[in-house]
Amino acid sequence: MIVAGVGSRRGTEADEIEKVVRMALDLYRVPAERLEVLATESDKAATEAFLEAARRLSVKLVACTVLDLDRVAGQVLTPSKLVLETKGVPSIAEASALVAAGRDARLLGTRVATAGATCAIAIGEGR
Repeated sequence: MIVAGVGSRRGTEADEIEKVVRMALDLYRVPAERLEVLATESDKAATEAFLEAARRLSVKLVACTVLDLDRVAGQVLTPSKLVLETKGVPSIAEASALVAAGRDARLLGTRVATAGATCAIAIGEGR
């Protein structure tokens, strides 16, 4: 299973989310049609921007609780001081990708970023 984990600033639009996901897929040479899941923190997953981005990418949207994200905190490659201060976990993008990718999940590399969003790609056996 291939997962795009995304973190974003409040108010980020679907265009920006889709852009950062496509950037990450290109960077790690993953064809967009192989992407199966868009994952993010639970509060963000309920927003219209994430629902629309998942629809545009033709993937399932997975919401990850802060407890889920904390469980994989030791596996993230690029912790964020801001995310740690605001959410209590070191990552949204990388951790969400790992959580949703499930068993034997691993990141393909560090997250990529635009002005309003970050994205990490993980591969795993699914939840």
